[in-house]
Amino acid sequence: MSIYTLISLFAFAMSAVCGFIMIPQILSFCKKRKLYDTPDARKIHKNAVPRLGGVSFMPSMLIATIVALLAWVYTSKGNKIGVSPWSIFFGVGITVIYITGVLDDIFGVRAKKKLLMQIIVASLLPMSYLYINNLYGFLGIYEIPPLVGAVLTVGVLVFIMNSINLIDGIDGLSASLTLIALSGLFFIFQHEKIWVYCILIAGLMGVLIPFLYHNIWGKQEKNQKIFMGDSGSLTLGYILGVLLIKFCMYNPHVMPYQKGATLLSVTLLIVPTFDVFRVIIVRLLHHKPIFRADKNHIHHKLIRAGLTQHQTLISVIALSFLFIIINLSLFNHLLVTWIIAIDVVIYIAFHYTLDSFIRRRGALPFTE
Repeated sequence: MSIYTLISLFAFAMSAVCGFIMIPQILSFCKKRKLYDTPDARKIHKNAVPRLGGVSFMPSMLIATIVALLAWVYTSKGNKIGVSPWSIFFGVGITVIYITGVLDDIFGVRAKKKLLMQIIVASLLPMSYLYINNLYGFLGIYEIPPLVGAVLTVGVLVFIMNSINLIDGIDGLSASLTLIALSGLFFIFQHEKIWVYCILIAGLMGVLIPFLYHNIWGKQEKNQKIFMGDSGSLTLGYILGVLLIKFCMYNPHVMPYQKGATLLSVTLLIVPTFDVFRVIIVRLLHHKPIFRADKNHIHHKLIRAGLTQHQTLISVIALSFLFIIINLSLFNHLLVTWIIAIDVVIYIAFHYTLDSFIRRRGALPFTE
């Protein structure tokens, strides 16, 4: 095991420890200030639960990452870590989106203002010369012009942030899917020996462990249960999106040409992104506003089909792994366009089958 792998593990462990220290403090703060996510007709939970769990994500990740990077500099015999323009813009972007999420959790921020902030922080990437410049054969497209890539980058990043936010509907779901995606990204950057990103990813993965513990197994009567809120989901979505765009941008000075970049990026976030596409299409078919919240996400439908929250969580995680296995198995045999087309067919078949189970229970597949 290399020294850099050990440093990454150290970042993971330190972040987890920070999370286990911070989350109980956040729970106490929420109890004193009465900051709860109150149930309504659209939500799954029945009782008020503290919603500031995501506040612990960024500080824990930063503390772990900074300490681990200092350890890296020390073990690298004085080698310095360069700070690129995109790193500065990334720091500004994550700070802005984190603060936006915290303000929304505490005071509430209108959806249009929140979307505007997402567009602003997403626009920082092309401004720092980080943008999608190659689709690696998807739909027969390879290199794309900078302007097209810049617009695509903003759209993709905003879409990913909202996908992670909207899939956060039952205990552990958004954090678990993020953990799967981060694990894949860690493996990719480790394979390319880009250790700075590995340390950053490990620092974020670590804090998700204490959060999942409190979110899934925390006892509400003992003031142990907590939700991540927008401060968590927006932060996770932003970091995931930036890392995926960094991976997708062809830059021979960073890493060699990755022919599977588009496919791997889609695969790692296939469940939350496909779910948002499906929900938008279903709302349009039923002549409903696409931005109006409802109970038609994949977790809502699985619960209507008769599953418990924990069974739903396991089912969605299993579906995510199924797509990963299928896509990796087909990678060397089919073009990326055909593989993603197969994914779409499987996803449609899954929901068609799910709709049948829901109807058998006397319920409707679509509900407001």
